[in-house]
Parts: sequence; C-alpha cells; structure tokens
Amino acid sequence: MKMDAELLHSPVVGLSEEEEADMSDWNLPLAFMKKRHLEKIEGSKALAQSWRMKDRMKTVSVALVLCLNVGVDPPDVVKTSPCARLECWIDPLSMSPQKALETIGANLQKQYENWQPRARYKQSLDPTVDEVKKLCTSLRRNAKEERVLFHYNGHGVPRPTVNGEIWVFNKNYTQYIPLSIYDLQTWMGSPSIFVYDCSNAGIIVKSFKQFALQREQELEVAAINPNHPLAQMPLPPSMKNCIQLAACEASELLPMNPDLPADLFTSCLTTPIKIALRWFCMQKSAKLVPGVTLDLIEKIPGRLNDRRTPLGELNWIFTAITDTIAWNVLPRDLFQKLFRQDLLVASLFRNFLLAERIMRSYNCTPVSSPRLPPTYMHAMWQAWDLAVDICLSQLPTIIEEGTAFRHSPFFAEQLTAFQVWLTMGVENRNPPEQLPIVLQVLLSQVHRLRALDLLGRFLDLGPWAVSLALSVGIFPYVLKLLQSSARELRPLLVFIWAKILAVDSSCQADLVKDNGHKYFLSVLADPYMPAEHRTMAVFILAVIVNNYNTGQEACLQGNLIAICLEQLSDPHPLLRQWVAICLGRIWQNFDSARWCGVRDSAHEKLYSLLSDPIPEVRCAAVFALGTFVGNSAERTDHSTTIDHNVAMMLAQLINDGSPVVRKELVVALSHLVVQYESNFCTVALQFMEEEKNYAAPSPANTTEPGNQTPVRESPAIPRLRSVNSYTNIRAATTARNLNKSLQNLNLNEEGGPVTFSPGNLSASSSASSTLGSPDNDEYILSFETIDKMRRVSSYSSLNSLIGVSFNSVYTQIWRVLLHLAADPFPEVSDLAMKVLNSIAYKATMNARPQKILDSGSLTQSAPASPTSKGTLIHQAGTSHGANRSLSHCSGSPPIPGVSSSSLTNEVPKPPTRDALPSRPPYTPTLGTQATPHSHQFQRTRKMFDKGPDQMAEDGEEAPGHRNFISVALQTGLCDWSAKYFAQPVMKIPEEHDLESQVRKEREWRFLRNAGVRRQSQRIIQRGITRLDDQIFINRNPGVPSVVKFHPFNPCKFFSKEYGERLDYFYNGNPRYTRITAMEYLNGHDCSLLLTATDDGALRIWKNFADQRNPEMVTAWQGLSDMLPSTRGLARRVSIYIDRSKQGGAGMVVDWEQETGLLMTSGDVRVIRIWDTEREMKVQDIPTGADSCVTSLSCDPQRSLVVAGLGDGSVRFCWAELNRDTIINHGAWVVKAHLQRETDGHIISVSVNGDVRFFDPRTPDSINVLQTVKGLTALDIHPQANLFACGSMNQFIAVYNSNGDVISNIKYYDGFMGQRIGAISCLAFHPYWPHLAVGSNDYYMSIYSAEKRLR
Repeated sequence: MKMDAELLHSPVVGLSEEEEADMSDWNLPLAFMKKRHLEKIEGSKALAQSWRMKDRMKTVSVALVLCLNVGVDPPDVVKTSPCARLECWIDPLSMSPQKALETIGANLQKQYENWQPRARYKQSLDPTVDEVKKLCTSLRRNAKEERVLFHYNGHGVPRPTVNGEIWVFNKNYTQYIPLSIYDLQTWMGSPSIFVYDCSNAGIIVKSFKQFALQREQELEVAAINPNHPLAQMPLPPSMKNCIQLAACEASELLPMNPDLPADLFTSCLTTPIKIALRWFCMQKSAKLVPGVTLDLIEKIPGRLNDRRTPLGELNWIFTAITDTIAWNVLPRDLFQKLFRQDLLVASLFRNFLLAERIMRSYNCTPVSSPRLPPTYMHAMWQAWDLAVDICLSQLPTIIEEGTAFRHSPFFAEQLTAFQVWLTMGVENRNPPEQLPIVLQVLLSQVHRLRALDLLGRFLDLGPWAVSLALSVGIFPYVLKLLQSSARELRPLLVFIWAKILAVDSSCQADLVKDNGHKYFLSVLADPYMPAEHRTMAVFILAVIVNNYNTGQEACLQGNLIAICLEQLSDPHPLLRQWVAICLGRIWQNFDSARWCGVRDSAHEKLYSLLSDPIPEVRCAAVFALGTFVGNSAERTDHSTTIDHNVAMMLAQLINDGSPVVRKELVVALSHLVVQYESNFCTVALQFMEEEKNYAAPSPANTTEPGNQTPVRESPAIPRLRSVNSYTNIRAATTARNLNKSLQNLNLNEEGGPVTFSPGNLSASSSASSTLGSPDNDEYILSFETIDKMRRVSSYSSLNSLIGVSFNSVYTQIWRVLLHLAADPFPEVSDLAMKVLNSIAYKATMNARPQKILDSGSLTQSAPASPTSKGTLIHQAGTSHGANRSLSHCSGSPPIPGVSSSSLTNEVPKPPTRDALPSRPPYTPTLGTQATPHSHQFQRTRKMFDKGPDQMAEDGEEAPGHRNFISVALQTGLCDWSAKYFAQPVMKIPEEHDLESQVRKEREWRFLRNAGVRRQSQRIIQRGITRLDDQIFINRNPGVPSVVKFHPFNPCKFFSKEYGERLDYFYNGNPRYTRITAMEYLNGHDCSLLLTATDDGALRIWKNFADQRNPEMVTAWQGLSDMLPSTRGLARRVSIYIDRSKQGGAGMVVDWEQETGLLMTSGDVRVIRIWDTEREMKVQDIPTGADSCVTSLSCDPQRSLVVAGLGDGSVRFCWAELNRDTIINHGAWVVKAHLQRETDGHIISVSVNGDVRFFDPRTPDSINVLQTVKGLTALDIHPQANLFACGSMNQFIAVYNSNGDVISNIKYYDGFMGQRIGAISCLAFHPYWPHLAVGSNDYYMSIYSAEKRLR
C-alpha cells in the first residue's frame, strides 16, 4: 500500500499563522533513522508453531454393535405410546425383526460411510459377549496404531449399570448378559473412539474414566515392583487417547417424542442435515416459512457433496458454522486434536455440536470426553437458522415450478463481517470469529478472490495472525491453490505465502514436495509482474533454498540462478536485495549451484551491487559472494582464481560507511579463511616471525640522538571519576570488549598496491579467550616493540621469507581483517577478532612442534601502511572504560621533565620485557587512594589477553574455542531482512499516523523549536550590548577540546575531551586518540551526536544524554589515511604552540542537515564528502596543499565548500565547477565560516587574530579586522552578527559585526574570581545569545547576554 507522501511533511493542523510559517522542520530529512540504525540486526524470535499435527490419525476400522432385539422392549424402560420408533430412518416394525435388524445395520454403515468411505466396517447385530470380544480384538489387530470406532446402540437392552457394564445377549436371546467396560477397553485398545446411543449413557463415560485410572495405577505398580503379580501379566493398554461420545447424562433417558427418530443421537452424528431440517420444521418459527412440510424436506434436490445444489450448499454452510463455533469456543490444542487430527473424528464432533443443540431442547444433555464447553447458544446458530430459512423458502417453487435455485448470501455476508473486523477493529481485540469461514470460502470460485484478498490483509497484521490462520487449517488450502493457473490469484497467493514463510519457514519442504516452487519461479520470471510481487516471490524461493538441499536442487533445475541474475539491476531495491540473498542461499554448501553460477558469471554480475546506493543491497551482495567462496568442495585452479578475484573485490568495501556491510564483509572473508586456512596460517606466522626478529628496544623512555620520532610514553591512564559511570559501557557499545588492542591500519580505497610496514595485532575478543588456555604460550607485545616496528620498514625481509608471497591475496585479505579488527564499530571488530584469533591460534598450534615460536619473545604483528594511523588501540577494562588522557604529545620529542604521569597524577609502571611462559595470569593493580577505580595496565600485555575483569572467563570458555570459526559466523542480516515480510506492510507507519504518539511527539518538538527561534529572535532584535553574564561554570576532569550547544533542548551542552562529558559516557575511541569535532544530527527532531576523532573515525550516538544507556547507532572510518606525521597523540600543556610545525588538526567535519551530506577532512590532503542516506563516500576534493585542513564550512545551495588550512590558506571551491580560489592568511587558520545567505560572505581568521571577510566570487578581502593575538578559538553567532575570540593569553573578546568589542572576559565571576585559563574551545548557541567556553584550566563556563531568569 503506497503512503501519501504529503502526510509526512504536512504541518500540524490548528496552528496560528506565525507558528505555521515556522514549521520548516517537517521538510528536513532525518539522518541515521532507518530500521538498520534503530533496531538490532537479528531475526524474529521463532514462534512455536503448534498448527502442524505431528500425529495425524485415521479411523481405519469401525465396529457397529446394535442391541435392538426388535419387538421386545427392555424391562427397565417404560415407553410412551406413541413412541419414537425410527432407527437409522427405518421403522423396525414395518418388516420382520431379523430383516429390520439387518436393514438398520446396513443403513447405519452407509450413514458412516458418507463421512469415512475407506474404513473397514464390521456389524455385530444383537451379539453375545464372545462375538463382541472377537470383533474388537480382530479390528484392533488389523488397525495396529490407528484409531478404531466402537458404535453401541443399546435401545433393546437394559440401561448401563453403575458398576460400569453395558448389556448384550446370550446365544438364545433368553437373557441379558453384562459386558464390563474394563474388558471392552482391553479388547479395543488405544487409540479408539466410542459412541454410546442409549439411556443413562453418561454412566459409561464415568466408568470408562475410572477404569482408565485404575489401569494407569496398575502400570505404575508394575513399573516399580517387578515381582508384583501384575508385572508378570501383559501390560494393559493406556486409555489416554480414547474419545467418547454419549447421548445423555448418567441420569437422563432418551427422548421418546414420536416425531423424532429413536436413535436421535446417531441421526445427529451421521445424518446432520436431515435431522436439522426436520427439527427446524418442528419449531414454531417454521410457520413463518409457508408451504414447507416434513414431506417436502425429503425432496430437497441435490447431493451432499455438490456445493452448487441446495442440499450441498446447506451441508457446506453447516460445516463452516460448526467449525467456526468449535474454533471460537474450544481451547486451541483441543480444537486441533478433535477437529484437525482425524477426518471422521472431526465430522463426528462437528455433528455433536448439532446433537447438543437439538437434544438439549428435549432435556437431554449429550456428553463427550474430552468434555466440550456448551455451544448450543452460540450466536452462529442464528446464522444457520437464517440459511435454512432462505433455502427452505425457495423449496415449493423449485419443486413445483422448477425455478432456479438462488444461492445463499451466507458466505458473502460472513466475508463482509470479516472485512468490517479488519477495517474497523481496534489494535488489541479478539480474533475474528469468521476466520474458519474464510477457509471454507477458499473452496468456492465465486468468493475465492475476495477471500484471498481479505486473508492477505489479515495475515498482514503480524506473525500472530499467521499463526492463527495456520491453526485454523489454512495451509492445505493455499497449498492446493498453487495448482491454479489463474493470473488474478498470483499477487494474492504470493503475498499470502510470503507471510506464511516469514513466520514458519518449515513449510519449505511442503512446497517442494508439491512442486509449489515452480509457481513462484514463474512469478519471478514474469516481467509483467510488479516488482513488489516479484520481491515476495524471490523471498519465498530464498526460504525454500535456505539450508534445504532438496529445495536447492529443485530450484536449480528450475533455472533459479539465471532468473535471479536477470533481475539484479532492477530499480526496486528490495528486489535487488532479495535476489542477491536468494543467490547466496542457493549455492551455500551446494557445489552444483556454485558452478552453475560460475558458468553464468554470477559473481561478476554481483560486483555491480557492491556499489549500490542502498546499504542493505550491498550487504546482500557481500553475503552472496561470501557463500560463493564458502563452499567446502574440492578446489581446482580455476575455482581458486575465482575465489581470489571475489576476495579482492570484497576487500574494496573495507571503508564502507555502513557497519552492517562491514560486518557481512568479515563473515564473507571468514569463509575464505576457512577454505584456505593453511595459507592464512602461513601469513600469520610470517608476521609473527618478522616481529620476533626485531631486536628488543631499550626500556628507557628516550629518543636516540638525531632521531626526532618519540618513543611512546608510559601508558598511563587518567583517573576515572567513578566506577558507576562506566558500568554500562558494555551495553553502550553493544557488548563489545572495549579493550581491543590492535594497530589501526589503513588501506587506500582504490585498491592499488600499497607498501605496508608491520604494525601490531594484539587480538582480543570475547570469543577468543581460549588462546590463553593453560597449554598455550603467552605472547608479549610491548609498546617499545610496536614503536620500533612502526619506524622500521621490513617489507623486504618479509618478502624474503619462505612460503606465501607477501603480496599474495592471502596477505592482502589478512591486512583487510587486521584493519576491520580496528573498526570503530564494536560488532565489526569483534567478528574480525574472532577470525584473526582463530588463525593465530591454529598457526601457533601447528608450528609448536617445530619450535618455530619462542614464547618468551614472540609477538604477532599486522602489516601497516607507512602512512598508517600509527597508534595502538590500547586495551582498557571492559566495565571501566579507559578514560582519555590529556597527556601525550604529538609528533615531537617529549618535553623534558614533563611526563604523562606527572600530568595526570599517576605513578607510571616501568616497562618490562621479562614475561615468562610460566608467568601467572595478569591481574590489574589498583592505583593510589585518590584513584581507587583506575586500572594500571602492564607495559607488556598477553597478546590475546582480555584485560582487567575478564580473566575469570578464560577458563570457562577455553574448551569451545578450537573450533569456533568452523561454526559459520553469522550477522543475522538475512533473518533480519525477512522480518520485513512478517511485519505489517499495509499499515500506515506510525510516523505518518496523525494520531500516533510518535507523531504527537514530533509535533511537540517542532512547536518547541519554533518557540526557541521566536523567543531568541526577539532578544537578538532588541540588540545585544554585552555578553559577559556568567550563567554556568563547572570544572572538568580534563581540558575541554570541543563544546557544542544543542540547538533546541534548553541549555544542553557538551564538553568533550578524550571521550569525556559532563554526565559523561565513553566514546570508545582508541587510547591516544582524541575527539576533535562534534556535531548534532537531526537536532530539530530525534537528536543524534556525531563524534569525530583524530584517527579518522566517526561515531554516532543516540540516548547520549542518558548516562546509563548511550547507544552507538553507527560508526565508520570517515578518513582512512590520516597522516601519522601530523597526528597529535595529545595536546601540550600550553595550548598555543606553532601548530603549523606540530600539525594535529585532527579531524574536522561540517554537517548539512538539508542534504544529509557530511564533509570530513583534517590531517589529510582531501576533503571527503559522505552521503549519510547511502552511507557511502560521494567525492574526494583534493585540497592541493601540503598542510592539514583546520576548518570546514559548506553551502549546499551554492555547491560551495570552504576550507581553512594549517599553512594559513583558505581555499574555497565550487564542487560542480571544480574551480579553486585561494586566500592566504600566512598563519594557521583557526576558523573558516561560510554565511548561509544567498550572497553570504566567507569569514576566516588565523592565530594572528586577523579576521577577513570575502565574497566567494572575488578573491579580494572585503574587510579585515584585527582582533586578539594568540587566537586559539573563534565562533560566529549565526543569527546575532557577533563573533567571539578566545586567546592563549587567558581572555575572551566578543565583537559585533563592525569589529567593536562588546565584552572582554578575563576573570571568573565571584569575589576574588580567578583569572580564566588559556582558551581551548568556544561555541555560540545556534539561536540564544549564549557563549560556551572551555579553557586550559579544566573549566567550562557559559556566558549570556541577559541575566538568567530565576
């Protein structure tokens, strides 16, 4: 169902003109608010499906026992005169007794045969005990485990006794002989069904239960005591599966009304329509139908099984009504047992509902076991009466005049009632009582189309509706309809089957067995079918071939691969996605399909989807290519070449913007790793060996003479504020071990050859703890070793090693996995860690006998680019996330006398290299009393160590590790994608529903936004003459590096440095990286927080204001080639330094909400533009400079991008015209800002304090203002024509647009207010005249133009 696009953007109804004019928020797109961002990527929890009968049964044998003794009434029953005489619609007195008995027996058999023609019938007329025994035992013997029916008519013998006996005859018919129900149970066995048509029949039911209980006790006794006499006897059969139908209660007599048959109960069970019509005519209401008599009823034309005739239609309606009553009244499991397990039992119980209605009108209560709730007053009986009324009213004219029969409106009316339920019903309501009738209507060509349409709409309500429909018994009907060739049914059947298979995939076997897959193959191959229906068809086929070899073979023969490949370029994204998933599933572990794909160049055709604009489609393509290389069949040179090609194509997705794609990439590459395990073990050993060959560096923390590259300082960890602040890190980062320890690696995106130098792999993940198992050597990876490796290129030495060439595909894929193990998104890095740990473990295990690895000195490395990020992601405790320290320098030698430890008041731990194989497990040591919760990490780490708080798990997980990669890794993407078909697709989405809570919340937010804009505008229009009223101050644990106001939430602001915030959460960025930029996404609506770190990683958070539960929405490597020479490990004590020499702009970003474009740059030579809708890189704009980008601003309306650079130049270019203009300040540009108006100017400022105004069309400065020297931060108020400058000289100056100083802030408020520190960052509120300032003395303050209202 298509939604009206205007709904989403329509302004709120009932607003004033002023408010309505300010509702532009409705038109702003939202970023990162798709389902893949808002929910966990996993399938639905499988509902336990109880609809499929595990023990379907047949009643194969029927014993008809008639004790009539025609002409002789039993002594204990006084009959009225006249009395009910008819037995099986025959008057026994109208012929000789023996003939009457035989005729009645034959008639009863015919009546039963209408319901079960294939059963074996045996009559026993006026029998003796021996005859009954012989009959029952022979039937049970022949029936084996199937059901046997025992029908007892006791109209010619005394009533049952309270001792549990019924009566039969002696041979001479001179005596009535009792027959114990206990004996009958023994002969009949189980499963059986018993029908008792006699007075006081309820007594038999009670006795039966008592005897059954007695048997159970006997069985228990025999089981406990083998010496008990019962144990020596054959065990009696259990009576649990026995069903009983009795004509009346224990104290009741059968009706004797002469207008009724004597066997009224049997008539109701075996000839329901006949007795129902007679009973209808006997009611007073029948007088309203003129001309209908009992004689006329006998002449109703038609056959019971022909639905086009009056009699057949009545039978059809009766079946639908009784089924509906039972389904609505009975518990589901009882309904399944009685109405779906056995055709004859179902018929008898449907007719039993009629018996209850008719016999209760004569003060007789039929009894059943299992007992049913009363149904005789159910409202559907009125619908039956109406249908009978309409049918009978036509009878006189049909019979006398031969007029045509008008069909009953019953089914059309019931479908309308069902439609009303679907259309008008509330969300939480009882199931529609007409559902079983919809099932019946599927059999009718007249109503079929409408019934399928309504059924589809019902199934669309959700998995509960599908389960309900399956429990009614819809499955065999829709399966049979697949044999229909009617084109008009195709869309409906495809929709219904998609719904069924989304909830219960086990139906795949039924479809293949009945050749149903051919139906969907023809739909998929039909170019005239709409894309939505082809999507559902390919989804159904994807389920059929999912882990089901028979389905794979059937679909392969049906040419599924060729059909799918033709649809890969379809404009419908969901179809492309499911075509790829279907391909991936058909050749999963099925080599014939893989080779069929090779012949059709399937892998090459799938490559085009790797750059699809829709992330889910890229995911599906990666999945398909992953299973393509994941086949376990024997490899030839040809197939190995194909695998290599696929692997290198997949490797290009290493920096894809979507984590779901990268997760799927890890899984796809893991298939390759499993296939070529020995090759990857060789590569892993090469890197380990190379690392081992390095000379151990000096433990002294110094630099060699003439070498200006610093040796890494002590890995001190700053104080943590409290352990509670970090308790939810595990949840916040999706159960990731934050203590990932891996060199950040980088590959160029173009996939060309890159020279790599070894980095490090200190692999750790929750799944790989067994690498620390007792019989393993320990691997030590010190910071000195890493630093040494980072500086020394050993490309040649690695190349010289024996084994796989360093440039081989395996090495390239190994690099890719190392890179992914450092992924900013936790789930991606966790998966990559599993793969790497598995290979590292196997490599060391295999190599151990040859003593290749020396446990004392061996470390494992990963190749890293010479332009690598060059920092170690140091491991931090999982539940006490590593706080980001301020203390590490960037790109130049350490300042003498100032160590990282002294800056953070911590005691450094001296570096060690003395770990031995027998070293006890590493335990963290606590710091001083002042920092009770901080963990000191050892300088030497076990390679696969999990960090603090994780050691206890190692022993528990160890046994399962060795094979964990052989169990195929999964992302849950396919199951998650299948949820689309299980959820409602016709329902109006909540955000479009004008009455939904989501919509109301949006309206409230947009009204709030309008209010903020309006009120702030009034204040600004009055004119701002001062901006120095301090309204907030707070001391932070570290120097604030970025501040940002939320545009609309009242006074929400953030102060971040190294992953710290006022009510902070841990950003998850590696140690020695810092947050250098922040942006609010969707600030007008559901806000997300974007953080950018100087290793090029971007992370986006939701619930960031909730300290206990921040959630990472997505993360990716925004810039993949940050230059190590300019990457600052941390800022110096003094903020103001000649940054053009030091470098260290980190990462800068600019966000455009209107277009969803994100500009990123920093310590790189390009400006990279990301499209957040597609989660792809759109463009790289070269800066053409040898310096870092320090500031970015863009205007999408004018396609203009402005960048300030570290060498003092300001470059602005028109993306479309590819035109560059350069202005030079001569010193580090602090800020370059582009005004948003149509003819807005560029404003730029350098550290020298010269503020310049440019017109983008002319390179000459329009105006130059000289502000403070030693400028460290500047921001421009977007509304108020103000700009503020922060200086290293410990003051803030606020200027108006004319360059006049309106405020000069040097001291904090209060008596004896101290001097403010050197300014590290500042920011204006987007609307209010508020200025947030962070300074070098750890303080964070806010200044306002007016006194805060208290």
